[in-house]
Parts: sequence; C-alpha cells; structure tokens
Amino acid sequence: MTEGLRERKKREMRRQLSDTAARLFLEHGFDAFRVTDVAEACGVSEKTVFNYFPTKESLVLDQLETTMSGLRTGLADHSVSPVQAALRILDAELTAMTAGLTAGGDPGPAIAGYRRFGELIASTPSLRAYQSDTMDRFVAVAAELLADRAGQRPDDPEPQIAATALLGLWRVQFQSLRRHLATTSDPAKLRDEVTADVHRAARLVENGLTSNWPS
Repeated sequence: MTEGLRERKKREMRRQLSDTAARLFLEHGFDAFRVTDVAEACGVSEKTVFNYFPTKESLVLDQLETTMSGLRTGLADHSVSPVQAALRILDAELTAMTAGLTAGGDPGPAIAGYRRFGELIASTPSLRAYQSDTMDRFVAVAAELLADRAGQRPDDPEPQIAATALLGLWRVQFQSLRRHLATTSDPAKLRDEVTADVHRAARLVENGLTSNWPS
C-alpha cells in the first residue's frame, strides 16, 4: 500500500507539473515561460521539476513518453498484430483527449485551447524538433520489437520500414485532429472523424505488413 500511495503521488505531481507548464505555454508562449516559473507555481524546486522532466520541451509534450511506454508494451504482445496494437494505443490516447474536452461541461473553451496549443507547437521550432527526435526514438524502439517478432536484426530493412510505416499512424492522428478541430465543436463527432481517418491509413499499413511480414 505504501508503494501504491507513493506511485500515485508521483503521478499526481507529474500531472500537476505538466498541466501548469501547458497553461504557462498557452498564456506566454514557449520562450517566455521558464522551468522556474513552473516550479514556483507548483510549490516545488526547479530540481524537482527536472527529476520528472529532463527538458523544458518534455514538460509541454509529456504525452509522448506515455506513448513510448504503450508502444513497448503493445508491440511486445505477440497475440495481436503490430497494427492492432498501435490502434489500441491511438484509440486510448484519442479517447482520453476527447473525454478531457467535456470534463468542464462546455467543450468550447477546451477545444479552443487545444487548437491554440497545436498552433503554438507548430510555430515553435524547438518543440517541432523535439517531436521529430521523439518520433525517431519511437521508430527505433518499434524496429527492435518488430525485429524480435520476426527473428531479424533491428537495422534490417524490413523492421525499419515497418516501424516507420507504423509510427506514421501517429502523424495521421495528429494531423487529423488539427484538421477536424477546425470544423467541429462536438467531441463525439471529432472522435469518430479522427478514428475513421486513422483506420483508413491503418488498412494500408496492415495490408502491407500482412503480405510481407511475419505475424
């Protein structure tokens, strides 16, 4: 029970730090807010913030680490195909995101904030670079796990291209969210539209892997 409580408190602190960073990011932009500001707002030291997040960029884009954990677990499960494992992770992330839009009742302000968040990321070079570097790490991890499933080396062409195609589904979901957020204020409709886009892309990936890749 002590370990459970400790882990819960750590999760709560991580969430508080990330939420505070996101608020400051939306209010002031990435360059204007400091890690010190996040620490002060949460009543902790700057060192504590860095114990949870190694960089300022990871404070804002903390969801990416959750994705990494999901990938490691999902692709290691040989009972499901790699595409189905990816779809499970993507669906969980989308469900959490759309549920958050309705948490306050009226989804309008939350949707506006999410749009603003996406715009600021797109206009911040250091965050775009962090996203790109993280996607490269995702591909490397996925290639290792896919190679293990097929009895190959991670640097063989097949796991490399399969991992790249698989991680492309995250880009599809991100771009679909941005596109549909501009035209809808209904979280349920947003979820359905984004899911449809991701599944369209997933069918192409699944067909390629089924034809050329061990299950």
